Amino acid sequence: MDYIIEMQHIRKEFPGIVANDDITLGLRRGEIHALLGENGAGKSTLMSILFGMVQPDQGVIKVNGREVKVASPNVAGRLGIGMVHQHFKLVETFTVTENIILGLEPRKNLMLDTRTASRRIEELSQKYGLNVDPLALIEDISVGMQQRVEILKMLYRDAEVLIFDEPTAVLTPQEIEELQTIMRNLIAEGKSIILITHKLKEIKAVADRCTVLRRGKTIGTVNVAETSEQTMAEMMVGRHVSFQVDKQAVQLGETVLKLDGVSIRNNRKTWALKQFSLEVRAGEIVGIAGVDGNGQSELVEGITGLRKVESGQIRFQGEDVTGLSTRARMERGIGHIPEDRQKRGLVLDYTLEENMILEVYNRRPFSKYGLLNKRIVREYADRIIASFDVRSGQGAVSAARMLSGGNQQKAIIGREIELNPTLLLAVQPTRGLDVGAIEYIHKRLIEHRDKGKAVLLVSLELDEILKLSDRIAVINNGELVGVVEASATNEQELGRMMAGIGKEEGA
Repeated sequence: MDYIIEMQHIRKEFPGIVANDDITLGLRRGEIHALLGENGAGKSTLMSILFGMVQPDQGVIKVNGREVKVASPNVAGRLGIGMVHQHFKLVETFTVTENIILGLEPRKNLMLDTRTASRRIEELSQKYGLNVDPLALIEDISVGMQQRVEILKMLYRDAEVLIFDEPTAVLTPQEIEELQTIMRNLIAEGKSIILITHKLKEIKAVADRCTVLRRGKTIGTVNVAETSEQTMAEMMVGRHVSFQVDKQAVQLGETVLKLDGVSIRNNRKTWALKQFSLEVRAGEIVGIAGVDGNGQSELVEGITGLRKVESGQIRFQGEDVTGLSTRARMERGIGHIPEDRQKRGLVLDYTLEENMILEVYNRRPFSKYGLLNKRIVREYADRIIASFDVRSGQGAVSAARMLSGGNQQKAIIGREIELNPTLLLAVQPTRGLDVGAIEYIHKRLIEHRDKGKAVLLVSLELDEILKLSDRIAVINNGELVGVVEASATNEQELGRMMAGIGKEEGA
């Protein structure tokens, strides 16, 4: 068999955990090979070994049939291996070209030659259908476009093998389709791809074969065309997984959140939210559906107090909270699962237990007279970690940055649900989670609603919005297009409304 990459009997241990236990993987030339597994199954560690960021304790790596030692990412680059990381490695104040040539700066008579580099980047962009402007600033382009810059960075370095680590975790549905087209273009031009993902639909859409990992071990490799999503899900988690959400009929209570004519500006001082009015009642989940960048982030920041409301009013349990601080709102019972887990959800250099008490460290029983009760803090953190299956090498004392993205997400969700908030703002709650974890998080959100609490769900996954929501509010260009009953709509109607066509017009 013509393998471009072979990883044989790879083992890697970290303190307290065996991340990779005798894993073997073969990538055929010209294929998309999916690497599937739960959060913390060892996927990213295995690919970090292939990319030279981590050294294996045991095992052999072969490139084009020749045994190699991948001592660093620079060595990987020389071997033709590139990696598009889950969290992009870009300098926001640099241009696309400056980011791509970083470390490989071309010179002409001792001067930096960005013009030649830009021309080559433009050619590569057109060849692979990436449509990236070489002169654009990273801070001015979308997340999906930033990912394309990461791909171009690898192509600029002549990578033959591209590793994609959870590439769709931060993309809109449209961007996901575009990325899949790009991946097919790469294969058509002779590249080979390893795709790390939790999303079974995407594996079925683009992958040729799939290797499944569970708790650091290889479960098996299957031909994707011949294997059902259900079978792959069961290989991944080791049990039956339900793709359906069971929920009782809604039992509505008092209005918990009332937005009345709220207008908010974005970072560029233009209107992100315009005269937005909405009510969320106890005992219901209200979903916000919309294409990314249509005011959802500003809406959540306005409700949580992270962004100034220019006009209109936000009432929580009858009280005007428009001018209150974020802490004051939190103490009144507003919980927040943020969109960006690393920027807004965690202090990455704190331990897990320190992160679990960020909102309650200043109250009893966690502290008294300004001193933390470490035993109580540890017990509290251990309870969340166990309940939400947060996997880390050293438990509560692990640094948050050492966790996989999915385990960081589970820790945040556990912390917020443990506070039992009257209103829970769940923004992209299952981003980067595997099917088993998604099933569990959905169940906990439904339980929260069934306890008579209110949930405002913001998600780019229409499937998730339809499954979990009782009512769905559709947002377009910062304006409310309409509110529909989840049981009386479908993806097509929501899609029309998300494009700005009102319910009456689209009916």
